[in-house]
Amino acid sequence: MVFKACDEDHKGYLSREDFKVAVVMLFGYKPSKIEVDSVMSSINPNTSGILLEEFLNIVRKKKEAQRYRNEVRHIFTAFDTYYRGFLTLEDFKKAFRQVAPKLPERTVLEVFREVDRDSDGHVSFRDFEYAMNYGQKEA
Repeated sequence: MVFKACDEDHKGYLSREDFKVAVVMLFGYKPSKIEVDSVMSSINPNTSGILLEEFLNIVRKKKEAQRYRNEVRHIFTAFDTYYRGFLTLEDFKKAFRQVAPKLPERTVLEVFREVDRDSDGHVSFRDFEYAMNYGQKEA
């Protein structure tokens, strides 16, 4: 188990540095200082580090967020039929005709304009992801 491997001194908790190593092992990236600070500030202040139960909860939330992001990516890719890395108004119209055929075209246009945050006529994955996450809490 990753927790035991990172708790080399058998302290029963992960230090800040141990946690960074665990994230690299589990998710393949080095967490930012902001991410680590956020995690460390959320743990029980009466402990010296991240206990196993807290670690498992953090990992579960990160995996759920990762799974959700993959689903959003899959939806975006399904709409991006020409593999351009962005969606046009025509892509939006085509997608909405499939999922909501009775939706008025002006509504589709309004949605497109709302999602196209920089008003460049393209919805990037970042724009799309932002719209899909609107109202969601980050993990």
